[in-house]
Amino acid sequence: MRTVKHLLEGKSSNTWTIDPSATVFEALTMMAQKEVGALCVTENEKLVGILSERDYARKVILKGKTSRETLVGEIMTGDVITVRPEQSIDECMTLMTDKRLRHLPVVVDEKLVGIISIGDVVKDVISEQQHHIKQLEMYISA
Repeated sequence: MRTVKHLLEGKSSNTWTIDPSATVFEALTMMAQKEVGALCVTENEKLVGILSERDYARKVILKGKTSRETLVGEIMTGDVITVRPEQSIDECMTLMTDKRLRHLPVVVDEKLVGIISIGDVVKDVISEQQHHIKQLEMYISA
């Protein structure tokens, strides 16, 4: 059974974070530079929220606010759903589907150790399925 730990081992070790006192414009600039769709919001190294492109679209643009004047802490999702490294990829996929999440921060002892995206999860599931298919084909042809 593949776990979150396996996913993190195959990814870059960078987990991009931003302070809640930063402006949304600064956060969007960082997301564009790092080519990510979400940033973990941390304060004194503690995860306090997550900011996604969806938060920006729904809480800034649609409400007529400006990204240069709005702070990350005003629009971030504060009640963050997290996972642990030992959780299975299947659990994460179910959680992401049921809660309509695209990103899951990975936390150990209240410390942020990484983040996985729905793309990471789907890519892993497809890879595992391809591996199983190959094994079945070899079994059948033997």
